[in-house]
Amino acid sequence: MSAVARTYPKWKTEQLEDLVELLKKYKVFLIGDLTGVPASHVQRLRKKLAKTAEVRVVKPKLFAIALERVGIDPEAFKDLLTGQNIVFFTNENPFDVALKIHNIVTMDYYKPGEKTDKEIVIPEGNTGIPPGPMLSVFGKLKIQTKVQANVIHVAKDTVVAKPGDVISPELSSILQKLGLALKEIRLRLKAGYDGILIPGESLILNIDQYVEMVKAASLDALKIAVELAVPEPEVLPLVLSKAVRQATALAVEAGYVTPETVELVLKAAETKAQALAYEVSRLAPELGIEVKVVQQPQEAKPKKEEKPAEEEKKEEGVSEEALAEGLSALFG
Repeated sequence: MSAVARTYPKWKTEQLEDLVELLKKYKVFLIGDLTGVPASHVQRLRKKLAKTAEVRVVKPKLFAIALERVGIDPEAFKDLLTGQNIVFFTNENPFDVALKIHNIVTMDYYKPGEKTDKEIVIPEGNTGIPPGPMLSVFGKLKIQTKVQANVIHVAKDTVVAKPGDVISPELSSILQKLGLALKEIRLRLKAGYDGILIPGESLILNIDQYVEMVKAASLDALKIAVELAVPEPEVLPLVLSKAVRQATALAVEAGYVTPETVELVLKAAETKAQALAYEVSRLAPELGIEVKVVQQPQEAKPKKEEKPAEEEKKEEGVSEEALAEGLSALFG
């Protein structure tokens, strides 16, 4: 028995050929989820992206066959090609195209039973709605109203729903009568492909976050360059400034006198000498050495609990490290 060749409808064959040609023509494609997306939003996507990408609504199995025809493993897309899908074919950066798609928003009315992802506020003012049965609807939603010139007015801004709340039939009705189309419709991207598969959640970049990351990386690179003394125009002034500070500190510590360091060396020696003299006067009062402690002006601080005189005296003394430095400065 000979195998019977399977035949396909002409429209399906033409769609397959079209998809294969698009996959050959463009190196990048993005797959979007059409579930719950109205036709008006699809039309906006086609119009806004006319110069960026070619757009097709695809059948999952047909697109999988097209992928195989051009040498792309359809198994990698098995979990993505379910439900209703739209594909954007382009040669532009997939992240740029994803951001454009994300920024295309269609405003629509919330339907009963849907969940809101934002706080909904009925604004104060004239509703344009005549009094009648609608007054009881406003009352059910706890919206304060008053009737002026035979028209319902909302007395004050009223929060009628918070993120996660389910839209009631009454709220859906009022939002439509007030012309408050508050539901944002955006296309959710499942994935992108640019030689590798890019998960949908990774396609939308937080630009501000990346700017901060680049700034931090730039600062870290500059610190390393200064530490390594990399001979670059942006780095050398900082390297020289750091070298001068370190050389000055070393010269003062070693007591090396130059026209640039003499004042700092003398001040350091004076400070150490005073520290030593103070400790000597405190520990050996019989020597009759008197040292005046000059208090630096300080900002007023809250009163602390009084301490015994011995503790206060102890706190006024210098540390063992300072004493050691003073001895070293005097006796080498």
